[in-house]
Amino acid sequence: MKTKKQIYKEIKRKRIVGPIIFFILMMAVVGVGVYFSVKYFVSYTLDNKMTTEYENAENMAEIYDAGGEGRDAFKLLDKFGRSFFVVDQSGKVVLQKGENTSGTEAKKVELKIFDSEEYATVYTDTELNVLDVDKDNKLTLNYKKFAKYLESEEYESKHIHVRIGDEDLEIENLEEEYDDYVDIPIWISFSVKNGQETLFVQGMLHISEKDLLAFVIIVITITVIALITMVLLLTRAIAGIHRQKKTINFFFTDTVTGGRNWMYFILRGEQLLCRGKNKNSKYAVVSLDLKKYRNYCLCHSVAEGEKLLRNVHDLLSTEVDKKSELFAHGESSNFALILRCDDEDRLKMRLYELIRKLEKLDNDHRFNFQAGVSVLDIITNDKGRIVRRKSVNLDEEYNKALSARESLAESDESGVVIFGDKLVEEERWLDQVQEHQEKALNMEEFEVYYQPKYDPRSKELRGAEALIRWQSPELGFVSPGRFIPIFEKNGFITNIDHYMISHVAADQKRWMDDGLKCVPVSVNVSRAHFAEEDLAEQIRDMIDKAGTPHNLIEIELTESAFFDDKKAMVNTINKLKEYGFAVSMDDFGSGYSSLNSLKDMPLDVLKLDAEFFRGDESDGRGRIVVSEAIKLAQSLNMRTVAEGVEIKEQVDFLASEGCDMIQGYYFAKPMPKNDYRNRMETGRAVEATEDKKTEKPVNDGVDKTEEPVNDSANKTEEATDETVKDTE
Repeated sequence: MKTKKQIYKEIKRKRIVGPIIFFILMMAVVGVGVYFSVKYFVSYTLDNKMTTEYENAENMAEIYDAGGEGRDAFKLLDKFGRSFFVVDQSGKVVLQKGENTSGTEAKKVELKIFDSEEYATVYTDTELNVLDVDKDNKLTLNYKKFAKYLESEEYESKHIHVRIGDEDLEIENLEEEYDDYVDIPIWISFSVKNGQETLFVQGMLHISEKDLLAFVIIVITITVIALITMVLLLTRAIAGIHRQKKTINFFFTDTVTGGRNWMYFILRGEQLLCRGKNKNSKYAVVSLDLKKYRNYCLCHSVAEGEKLLRNVHDLLSTEVDKKSELFAHGESSNFALILRCDDEDRLKMRLYELIRKLEKLDNDHRFNFQAGVSVLDIITNDKGRIVRRKSVNLDEEYNKALSARESLAESDESGVVIFGDKLVEEERWLDQVQEHQEKALNMEEFEVYYQPKYDPRSKELRGAEALIRWQSPELGFVSPGRFIPIFEKNGFITNIDHYMISHVAADQKRWMDDGLKCVPVSVNVSRAHFAEEDLAEQIRDMIDKAGTPHNLIEIELTESAFFDDKKAMVNTINKLKEYGFAVSMDDFGSGYSSLNSLKDMPLDVLKLDAEFFRGDESDGRGRIVVSEAIKLAQSLNMRTVAEGVEIKEQVDFLASEGCDMIQGYYFAKPMPKNDYRNRMETGRAVEATEDKKTEKPVNDGVDKTEEPVNDSANKTEEATDETVKDTE
């Protein structure tokens, strides 16, 4: 399959190279045609003239052979009006009329005489050497010499000399006007007197004005035809180049902003980065995204959204140096940029300043932009000398910038992130987790941990929460905060839901069969799972398969799950309650719609978020909120669980306010199922010693440094984000 770059090169090659090659070929054809046309005409004219002169010279040779010698021979030959001379075998001139200007090199010329091929032996004239003999033994005209001859006055007058034996005679001084023709001399030789002598006759090829006019007309006609042809071909070539430019311009034009598109960014961006003059500069590839663009389109219109993108494009065009930088619109609300980056801190300042301007594009709205950056360093060779970048994989660099920007995806606030080693490690970790997740599930590498819930007054075990840990042979021990967020994003979290529910149900059934007093265990179900209409039936069937009573399983949802399809959520909760399952809301108070959720959802248990018990309590505002939340839950016939409880003062306060259960490190941390079984056997809490009352949880080799809250099997995004923060 052809890449976009190959398609572009093919379009460019066909549109430009094709017309140019065609133009050159046709120019060559026209040139060759003109050349051979002129050559044929000249050859034809000269051949006719030469044939006539050859016949006259041949007659002179025959008469000389038949006539006498001396003055008698001279008188006979003089009648032809030609210059001539006769030499004997020794080379001595025995008879002469006119000046001997013959050359010394004999050449054979092919003549057509009465449709038969004959060859004449000829010599060029030394004074007017404008004729040549080509390789085919044809007379040709030397145009340069001929042009000089036409401009000269050499033959305006001629002196006629006669030689008889050793005696020179000057007969007369003749002045002849050559106004209507041009004489081109050529010498023709014949063997006479049985080979004892050689006659040389000067033939005159008379080129008349008619011949010249015909020649000029033919040359002009052929030239005009050639010029017209060349103009047409040139016009076609230019039109082809113009079409090519329009095609490339269309190929590079973004249909939304009217500016450049992603293809332009990739092709021209790589050219920019690989230019020799840019080798001394660091560059940054930037992925810039307008947050909540789709929401803006929903509230206004797609047309208004595209207008907004055009405004972004227009502002960027004023901020980007067109000579050494470039930018283009990518997909949706994303723009790709290549910027100079002499210093990363200054680059970040520049991007923040750019974002500040973009945020104020509209007086009625405040927009947020996020930018990810991948920096291309200067390249040096083994000797430390700076060298030109031979190639740049811009797709790969942009992907790094995109990865950096996606690290801000959980927040809608503006920000700038530069791709670095930490992001690389995160990407590698993401790849490792996704590579091993299926195997881990099939090999049951995931372990169920339990964190007990106690009555703050009686200290009796009242429940527990099932939490997940990953003991991987390849990756080692992995805490939830490092893999749960990944599973939530890639959808594998639903498999974890099934895994946890089925394993907790199996544990409960085994403990019940062993005669232990079992208490309800809450199992987290991800918000993604509630998109399935038959979720309640799936849970029921898994519990029934294990043979566990429904009242021993509590289904726990995070508050953020209530922001999704409320109707589907209420329907699933009602079904679960009909099947005998208790349903609880986790992290109450961490969101902004808690009270509204309580109004609509028929819940059984309310879990107070751990943040209620953290921070400065000097003003007592947190206690007031917790107290009122407990009273609200009691009014709605809901049990309350406080999670994240770490000190005795919190336990005493919650007991006094009527909180039903406490879950936290004060009583117990998450533990393997065998340790939890021991807790079930005792049935009562073991309170923290005095020196541990105010300590944060330590790294016990199992839970790493994570806090006791937000540690569940499959928290939703908000909960797992908190886990990630705690474990970093």
